[in-house]
Amino acid sequence: MAPRLSGFTRASSLGPITDFMDRQGGSAARVLRGVDLPFAVLEQPEIVIPLRAQFRFLESAAREIGDPHFGARLGQVVRMANLSAFGAWVCAAETLTQAMERGHAGLNTMLQTSTVLTLLRNGPKVRWFIEFVEPETDGRHHNELLGVAYQIDVVRTYAGRQWRPDVVLTALPRGSPRAELEEIFGTNISHGHPVPGIEFDAALLGRGLFRSADVPVRRSQAEPLVPGNGDTIGTIAAVADLALCEGYPRVDWVAAKLGTTRRSLQRHLREHGTSFNRIVEDALCKRAKDLLTQGTVPVTEIAFQLGYSDPAHFSRAFRRWTGVAPTAYRAA
Repeated sequence: MAPRLSGFTRASSLGPITDFMDRQGGSAARVLRGVDLPFAVLEQPEIVIPLRAQFRFLESAAREIGDPHFGARLGQVVRMANLSAFGAWVCAAETLTQAMERGHAGLNTMLQTSTVLTLLRNGPKVRWFIEFVEPETDGRHHNELLGVAYQIDVVRTYAGRQWRPDVVLTALPRGSPRAELEEIFGTNISHGHPVPGIEFDAALLGRGLFRSADVPVRRSQAEPLVPGNGDTIGTIAAVADLALCEGYPRVDWVAAKLGTTRRSLQRHLREHGTSFNRIVEDALCKRAKDLLTQGTVPVTEIAFQLGYSDPAHFSRAFRRWTGVAPTAYRAA
């Protein structure tokens, strides 16, 4: 059986990681080079990246600065309301219950796939879990603790910035040291759970927005949907589009980022009646249209950005895709 293709997340889920790493004496750009991800991950928060690639990026970042709790510490500076249009939408709900409902409903289409949110109520307490259905193991615990931090920030939008959960539940082995994590989160830590999450007072579920200047507000904006777990073509196309940030996409690079092989990837595409070249052509056409629509980047520079050594080759390709020259498309 072929391996399941990786889930996806937006680059925005890493929060202000560049500034955070600079303060810790590390370099996010150097880590990106080490895990073979384009620098655009830091500059374009709306783009999507394979979830397994984010796991590995966090693991490498932790090694870069020598912090075994890197994901938890990064989580202390993220804000849910700044987490793409999805985060702004969630934190605009009137009550915490409505915010959580929005999170459960929109997560897999607006922000991140292979991720499941679950709320369980037990008397006066509730547990809110976040599960990453992704086989990657390197960096998993960093991503889990980062996800928990986003959950905590959602509740703070309604309970106030000083709020802390009663317990942070982790999937780290039972018996793992707790003291440092308890200092980071400012609350009790319980290890050994199948799925990470937080426990808090159920009375907070009906709490309305906490009106404070400290709650960041981000204007909602349209963003492309994240490809679903079952969308094979959309998944491959998204990674090909990511590869375009650093030149013409290579099939081996795309396959590696999806956790599969070149042969399996090409078989997937044949089964869906297409090819890698067709996927790349579609991605090139979309990226070219986006750049031309901006109206500020010269056509020659667009050609070079898309991996063409000669602007004339780009112009011929664009005319083949659209029936018009790049300059005519921009003028229209």
